[in-house]
Amino acid sequence: MGKSVKFEGISEELQKIIDANMDKVGARRHARDAFKDIQLSIDHCLFKMPHARLKMKESYEVNSRGLEIFSKSWLPETIPPKAMVYFCHGYGDTCTFFVEGIARKLASSGYGVFAMDYPGFGLSEGLHGYIPSFDKLVDDVIEHYSKAKENPEICNLPSFLFGQSMGGAVALKVHMKQPDAWNGAVLLAPMCKIADDMVPPWLVTQILVGIAKFLPKQKLVPQQDLAELAFRDVKKREQAAYNVIAYKHKPRLQTAVELLNTTQELEKQLDKVYLPLLILHGENDRVTDPSISKALYEKASSSDKKLILYKDAYHSLLEGEPDEMILKVLGDIISWLDEHTS
Repeated sequence: MGKSVKFEGISEELQKIIDANMDKVGARRHARDAFKDIQLSIDHCLFKMPHARLKMKESYEVNSRGLEIFSKSWLPETIPPKAMVYFCHGYGDTCTFFVEGIARKLASSGYGVFAMDYPGFGLSEGLHGYIPSFDKLVDDVIEHYSKAKENPEICNLPSFLFGQSMGGAVALKVHMKQPDAWNGAVLLAPMCKIADDMVPPWLVTQILVGIAKFLPKQKLVPQQDLAELAFRDVKKREQAAYNVIAYKHKPRLQTAVELLNTTQELEKQLDKVYLPLLILHGENDRVTDPSISKALYEKASSSDKKLILYKDAYHSLLEGEPDEMILKVLGDIISWLDEHTS
């Protein structure tokens, strides 16, 4: 991971832009601006689906911690939205690539969508891929989405959290800190436990936790190829490289410690979840453990909850599966949202 990928048919100048060190946000923003038209023209079903006329807006706002946060919204242009969906992206993701296709589909189905890049991810300020505190990241999400919900055009609409992978953990923590603020949550392969194969052996983990106290930003944590583990469809696995501003290096030490601590914390607090839930997980997921999605379904205090396990599917249900599976998952999500907004 982190190695330069050579893209066919692009200029040497553009290749240099996307090969640049992405630690600082300026390089990431430059790369996205230069590459976005190529990104969104790849042969992937998320970008080939027809969509309605939409109002789309990109924004940069400085938050209370002094960090400039990037966000994007998608709204139906000709009808008022039925509800708002607030997107929480995964660790190896941003809100400007595959999320674009997902958001267009949801907005074309009558939902407003709002997404943001966390500090250190995508187009938001911060050291690339660095999470000094997962709790502060969650607070940043709450601050940004609470402000978005104040918009008079949407403030009275039902609001749903939508979390993928690490974003599932973000969504659950947001709910626990704001128990009455949300009408439901859609969780795709939520990171309530990292699969055992993804976690280094116990002794190595303890050593890394110790080193993290002194070298928190160092990229030292051993990691397998996430795209290979997460994407079942080989062609789509190759297309994951087109998310040129996603973090693709070894995890930084403090980031890995925060993710591990968060999953251990969540595992013990599943009974504190009581909003309407749709949980979706691939049975062959080797990144986040599907058995914990089953435990979340069983232990959550929600009276309204649904678990769908997809046979043979990997981790990236909406990006890395064969087209028919992606369309089925999208259909299941939209049907559930429709049931909860009618």
